[in-house]
Amino acid sequence: MVLYFMSTVVAPSYAIYVGIDKHENEDLIRWGWPEDVWFHVDKVSSAHVYLRLHEGDTIDDIPQAVIDDCAQLVKANSIQGNKMNNVDVVYTMWANLKKTAGMDVGQVGFHKDKEVRKVRVEKRLNEVVNRLNKTKEDRPNVDLRSEREARDRNEREDQKKKQQELKKKEKEEEKRRAEAAEVKSYSTLMKSENMTSNRDGGSDSDDFM
Repeated sequence: MVLYFMSTVVAPSYAIYVGIDKHENEDLIRWGWPEDVWFHVDKVSSAHVYLRLHEGDTIDDIPQAVIDDCAQLVKANSIQGNKMNNVDVVYTMWANLKKTAGMDVGQVGFHKDKEVRKVRVEKRLNEVVNRLNKTKEDRPNVDLRSEREARDRNEREDQKKKQQELKKKEKEEEKRRAEAAEVKSYSTLMKSENMTSNRDGGSDSDDFM
C-alpha cells in the first residue's frame, strides 16, 4: 500500500507519496519517476517520501513551503526522528538514488553525493502534519510498475509527436525558402531581360541617326 498526500500550500498543488515499509520502499526505488524527488531523515531510519515535480520543473523550482511540507512528513514518519529536534532531512532526485546488490531491502545510496541537498527541521509542526494527513489517500492495489511504464509510453508518444511536428515545420520552411529562391530567380531573370531590351533599343536609335 502506498500513501498519497497533497501539498496545497501553493497552487498548483504537489503530489507526495510514501511507502509504508521497506519492501514497498524497494518498489518505489525501482519504479520511481525521473521527475520524483526523494526525501529521508538523515542518518536515522525513516519512511521514503517522494515529491512529484510539475512538468518541466527541476529540483531548483520547488517552493520552500513544499520542501518544508515534505520534511515535516518524513520526520513524522520516522520513529526516532519524530522524537528529535533539529534533525536534518536529505533530498535528491530519484535518478541519483543508487541500489547495489549488497544493500539491504529498502536501503539506497547515491550516485553523486554533491547532488544531495539538506534541510534542517527544528521541530515537528503539528499544524503542517495534520493538514497533510487530511489529504491522505490509501491505495492498496497500486501497480507502480504499470504506472511507470504508462508514464514512459506517454513520454515516447509525446516525443514522437514533437519530432513529427518538427519535421513538418522543417519541410514547410524548406518549401518557403525554395519558393523565395524561385521568386528571386524569376525577378533576376526579368531584370536581366529588361536590361538587354534597353541596350537593344539604344542601338536601334544610333543606327537610325
